[in-house]
Amino acid sequence: MQAVLATLGYVLSPDRKHVLMIRRDTRPDDIHYGYYNGLGGKLEPGEDVASGMRREIREEAGLECTGLDFAGTISWPGFGRDGANWFGFLFRVHGWTGEPLTGNDEGSLHWVEVEDILAQRVPMWESDRHFLPLVFADSPTVFHGVMPFAQGKAVSWSYSEL
Repeated sequence: MQAVLATLGYVLSPDRKHVLMIRRDTRPDDIHYGYYNGLGGKLEPGEDVASGMRREIREEAGLECTGLDFAGTISWPGFGRDGANWFGFLFRVHGWTGEPLTGNDEGSLHWVEVEDILAQRVPMWESDRHFLPLVFADSPTVFHGVMPFAQGKAVSWSYSEL
């Protein structure tokens, strides 16, 4: 089974203390329903990952990215519907222009404190708590992780840093 290639981005406020996140609250059949998540989605054929990340931020939040930092990659075997494998390219979006939308077809957008994310005070995939400290580290390094899923839950987590 071929992996679904996707982007996942975390739009930072100018002071880097808040992150624009989507609360997936529009479709009860969504596997992410009720959870907060970064912005992003599937890459389109022929699209490079940076262009895909910029497009997703534009479509989901109405913002134009002016600064992206590559955070790393995560392989999520078995994560998607019917056990589909996903492979994600993660970014920190530290520069942008425009006024963020209040929501989109998938949910409402909210500025969430990084501290609340790291302290696990925000409803999200339990598994996100493993890699978000790497994304929001004070001195981040690029990482590459593997997080296999079975029956809707992460069964392990491992990563390497560059």
